[in-house]
Amino acid sequence: MCGRFIQERSDTELADIFEAEPLSDDPGGRYNVAPTDPASVVVERDGRRAIRTYRWGLVPHWATSPSGAARHINAREETLLTSGAFRESFARRRCIVPADGFYEWRNAAGRRQPFLIHRPDGASLGLAGLWSGWRDPESETVRRTFTIVTTAANAAMAPLHDRMPVILAPDAWSRWLDPNAPDLSELRALLRPAPNEWLEIYPVEPLVNNVRNDGPELVRRLEGGPEPSAAAGSLGL
Repeated sequence: MCGRFIQERSDTELADIFEAEPLSDDPGGRYNVAPTDPASVVVERDGRRAIRTYRWGLVPHWATSPSGAARHINAREETLLTSGAFRESFARRRCIVPADGFYEWRNAAGRRQPFLIHRPDGASLGLAGLWSGWRDPESETVRRTFTIVTTAANAAMAPLHDRMPVILAPDAWSRWLDPNAPDLSELRALLRPAPNEWLEIYPVEPLVNNVRNDGPELVRRLEGGPEPSAAAGSLGL
């Protein structure tokens, strides 16, 4: 599951990291990207790799309205080949969702305690995504949307949730983005839980629970807060 994430870096910075053209101009500084929000994604279209702004929550091209977008913020990797909502996008329209971290929650002392998950070295995460274009029949405008692919949780994430976003290794970025990749089974092989050592997990203030809150204070460690689990602590997270 992935229901909130961080895009702290600007599109110019993301373009350097992902070797793409900055065709959007989001300045970054976003610490609480929520479903149906616009966000920066990396796409490869017409032979060009670019940073674009799409909306989170995939609307299939055949949908009669965009009302189901919030139900399609995540796509389970196990059903990409069989799901009517995601099958075509998996075959032809894949993207990478840059994230400086994401959040997960656990009930603790009668409240929802948020945890931040990010790279210990501060590197950007490349989350596997799918995108689609939906044409509004009234205005004829095209709305481009995306979803984040999820897989089973690794050992570090398991105490918080049984799912996690697919985090692509940098050497897999080009294969995932190639719209003409002929072997979908090879792409499926990329959709595995990330190694435990890629992630650092710690509790943060409940400010992130409200989608209207944003800012660097959302990612500060909650001193004295609960640990994700004893098992996660033993991994040095």
